[in-house]
Amino acid sequence: METDWRSKIVIRQGDITETEADAIVNAANTDLKLGAGVAGAIRTKGGPLIQQECDKLSPVRLGDAVITGGGNLPARYVIHAASMRLGGRTTEPNLREATRNSLLRAKEKSLKSIAFPAIGTGIAGFPLDRCAEVMGAEVRDHLKGETSLEQVEFVLYDKPSLYMFQHAFAKVAD
Repeated sequence: METDWRSKIVIRQGDITETEADAIVNAANTDLKLGAGVAGAIRTKGGPLIQQECDKLSPVRLGDAVITGGGNLPARYVIHAASMRLGGRTTEPNLREATRNSLLRAKEKSLKSIAFPAIGTGIAGFPLDRCAEVMGAEVRDHLKGETSLEQVEFVLYDKPSLYMFQHAFAKVAD
């Protein structure tokens, strides 16, 4: 019997850099510079090796996703989802493509678990409610197909973000 895709999703409040998953996703820019927000926390807690790997891979195409080691993080890998240009804004098509490509990188590595932040909702200025809907739809579509993923986590920084994602997933699941 096929597992319902909804049973593979966990939405919780927390610090994504402390998440034990095969991979965590970084809300990245196309230059893969680990500046502020989630990227800054990854740089600080993960150590310099992650930025060094990013420097070798950059620049990347807008909407693409690349994978590096996890450095000192509990996660084995970091998937850098390029949803904006350096200093730019995240758009819906870029968010959709970056989310999809992050899931594809996980599939290519046969990963069992991945954890996402609310990509693009910090300094990139994308609306949280639309982010939750777009990412939710992409994850739903991915989990309905062939995938190695057994768990997809959304790790949100605060309660309003948590509630927004829970509400959006209830809509996407119907």
